[in-house]
Amino acid sequence: MAKYAAAVDQGTTSTRFMIFDYAGKVVAIDQKEHEQIFPKPGWVEHNPLEIWQRTQEVIDGALKKSGVDPKDIAAVGITNQRETTVVWERATGKPVYNAIVWQDTRTDAICNELAKDGGQDRFREKVGLPLATYFSGPKIKWVLDNVPGAREKAEKGEVLFGNIDTWVIWNLTGGPNGGVHVTDVSNASRTMLMNLETLDWDPDMLKAMGIPHAMLPRVRASAEVYGKAVGSLSGIPVAGDLGDQQAALFGQTCFSAGEAKNTYGTGCFMLLNTGTKPVQSKNGLLTTLGYKIGNEPAVYCLEGSIAITGALVQWLRDNLKFFDFSKHIEEYAKAVPDSGGVYFVPAFSGLFAPYWKSDARGAIVGLTRFVTREHIARAALEATAYQTREVLDAMNADSGVPLTALKVDGGMVFNDLLMQFQADILGVPVIRPTVAETTALGAAYAAGLAVGFWAKVEDLRANWGKDKEWDPKMDAEERGKLYKGWKKAVTRTFDWVE
Repeated sequence: MAKYAAAVDQGTTSTRFMIFDYAGKVVAIDQKEHEQIFPKPGWVEHNPLEIWQRTQEVIDGALKKSGVDPKDIAAVGITNQRETTVVWERATGKPVYNAIVWQDTRTDAICNELAKDGGQDRFREKVGLPLATYFSGPKIKWVLDNVPGAREKAEKGEVLFGNIDTWVIWNLTGGPNGGVHVTDVSNASRTMLMNLETLDWDPDMLKAMGIPHAMLPRVRASAEVYGKAVGSLSGIPVAGDLGDQQAALFGQTCFSAGEAKNTYGTGCFMLLNTGTKPVQSKNGLLTTLGYKIGNEPAVYCLEGSIAITGALVQWLRDNLKFFDFSKHIEEYAKAVPDSGGVYFVPAFSGLFAPYWKSDARGAIVGLTRFVTREHIARAALEATAYQTREVLDAMNADSGVPLTALKVDGGMVFNDLLMQFQADILGVPVIRPTVAETTALGAAYAAGLAVGFWAKVEDLRANWGKDKEWDPKMDAEERGKLYKGWKKAVTRTFDWVE
């Protein structure tokens, strides 16, 4: 009788392998970072072979640390940084180009060209997304247009496309020797190529983007058996696949319409479960697939995506050498009572929800001689809370259901100062669960459900527990004043790139 479910959590900056027991408690974890490659301003790449190498290392690391026998693992799920695009040779498994990361803005010209006929929302009704550099479709087109021979090979099905989930599953199930070429609805919904109603590749979208069907993976449910693993997890069913934000929603057990979560990672992503019908946004949010369990109806979400949150802390650490470790930002920020009138708008790769302005760039405003490093550190943390408020306002407007509390997860939720400020600026309680690593947990849940390790979705609710809650302490007048300042600061970043 299997005792565990496991997940590969392949994120923007690192890869983890986590093993969970039936109660959803962490049994083992191993994690390794990979290189961030910046060939030009606005370009962000990863080496897919390094990512696959790290994946194998963390699987071995977690098994070794825990002494868990792989035979005791019921199934393994995959969760991944979404939209990051890999194109590789079917016969060799060799990428034709580095992975183009979701934050990359090189496809600006492609998006502008496509928007000439029908504007930024030209395809929104069909795919739920505005034309933006964020999504995979334009990135695939860029590779096919710029890598010699790639387009010809794609038309013959000799090169394959995948977001990182597809790349990992293909390698995990054998790679060139019988690897399974699949994705799930949640990842497919981030390509601009999947039709929200049919849950399959849309012929009109493929034509508009110039992408051959032969290179695309099959679109499957988020919880079903895709194949069996080889290597260290040999014979274990690979049975779950969810984009990282959808996996966090699933791990937070937001299974009912109206339940929402916010994940604080490299970027920030708020998802609201809207049930089994897609809701079109009028306020700059994305309509996306939440998850699909086996043959059950798919569940949809509204999503607000913020490009830079935790990445801003990394930037202060690595580029400006403000501190040696990211966690030190809280000490700096706590040393001052407020940001001294400073606002930091981190539009490093444009602005995502609710603005969708890829020509915006970062700005620090309100600087005076009074301002210190501590004030800037505080303003950097506050930026995450303000951006979350903008997304929440849009969600309330779209759904017509005011959120009463926000479930939070991800690395930044251990920053008490940020979480308190978040509750203050939203005016609703912020709740952290006992297992904050809900992304990996969600993927493990999906895999476990597919093989009957957990019988049904409702069984998972019993595993969710509250660790800490922050209640708003700020008065409404102060909240309004601060937020008005933020809105003004954001406008200063618009139209920067000519």
